[in-house]
Amino acid sequence: MFSGKSEELIRRVKRAVIARRSVQVFKPVIDDRYGALVVRSHDGDSFIARPVRTSEEIPALVALDTSVVGIDEVQFFDPGIVHVIRSLVANGRRVICAGLDQDFRGEPFGPVPTLLALAERVEKLEAICIVCGEAATRTQRIVDGIPAFYDEPIIVVGAKEAYEARCRSCHEVPRRLPAMQSEGESSESRVPRDERVRLASDSERLSSSDNERLNG
Repeated sequence: MFSGKSEELIRRVKRAVIARRSVQVFKPVIDDRYGALVVRSHDGDSFIARPVRTSEEIPALVALDTSVVGIDEVQFFDPGIVHVIRSLVANGRRVICAGLDQDFRGEPFGPVPTLLALAERVEKLEAICIVCGEAATRTQRIVDGIPAFYDEPIIVVGAKEAYEARCRSCHEVPRRLPAMQSEGESSESRVPRDERVRLASDSERLSSSDNERLNG
């Protein structure tokens, strides 16, 4: 998240247009954050895109003269997207995909692991962890100011208000089983959300009391 993956997809398809290639871009219909008919990066760059509900819709929508196909947010597609992409490539088309390789739990996301294995070229981008400033490879989902529980739904489309870029150490997943906790991840992740809220409130009150004593 916030690593520039959509920006990179847009850059590449625009270069294909400059090279006089016929380009089409597709995206899942659930991703309508910046408009239904465009792919847009967080810095505002955009490219026309066709929203589709399932991977099965794509083959019939690809024009005969299209030589480059872009697919954004590929992690949201059904498993059939793998077969669709392989068919497009087998027919001589160049396919460029952008998406997250891990979900908010830090686990492989949808069809992406298979696509990574089949791809001829893979470029992994990194964001900046908003907590410590190190390279971020994880997506932190925030619900009401608190990290989302492990057992909450995987797919919830949002922007900066709902997600944050985190490094492995700062990534938190409450209710993750101890055996599933990755090395380096915060042990605070295992504290229930309501308890963490209470602890945070207590800390704020203590800090306030300390300041009153210092200023008194």
